[in-house]
Amino acid sequence: MSTDEPTPAQPSRSPEPSGVDLARVALRAAKEAARARGDAARQKKQARRGGLRSGARADGRDPMALGAAINRLITERGWEAPAAVGGVMGRWPQIVGDDLAKHCVPQRYDEDERVLSVQCDSTAWATQLRLLAPTLVARLNEDLGHGTVKLIKVNGPGGPTRRYGPLRAPGSTGPGDTYG
Repeated sequence: MSTDEPTPAQPSRSPEPSGVDLARVALRAAKEAARARGDAARQKKQARRGGLRSGARADGRDPMALGAAINRLITERGWEAPAAVGGVMGRWPQIVGDDLAKHCVPQRYDEDERVLSVQCDSTAWATQLRLLAPTLVARLNEDLGHGTVKLIKVNGPGGPTRRYGPLRAPGSTGPGDTYG
């Protein structure tokens, strides 16, 4: 026997797509391409109009209550500690007591150094507040969270402003430079 004899037929492969199948594949590809072009065109159009518009489902662009909007803004910007300290400034009489609140007023809070500055109307009340400062720091940190306030800077009453008249000596710093 010779080896050149014809071999039995190979099992047939899957048939080539016919005209209808080719049309379905082409239609599917055309729909996907049109959808991609439409999405890109819609995004460009929305960008020109000033952004995305709210749809039927709830999302972050829908109207919300003022309190919820402010809380979201505070959280997004990282203003939790300054806002909490601002709340303390509003509740100062409840925190320190009415007597001390009448004579000592919080002025500002330095977030970087965590220092609360307080202005007193007399040196006696400034001294009293300096003695109470460690207790107040502990009370404020209980209310605001540990480490929010590290120090209370107490400022005494400010002196009168120096008014410089027209007859001022050159280089003078005011009436205080003539003494001793």
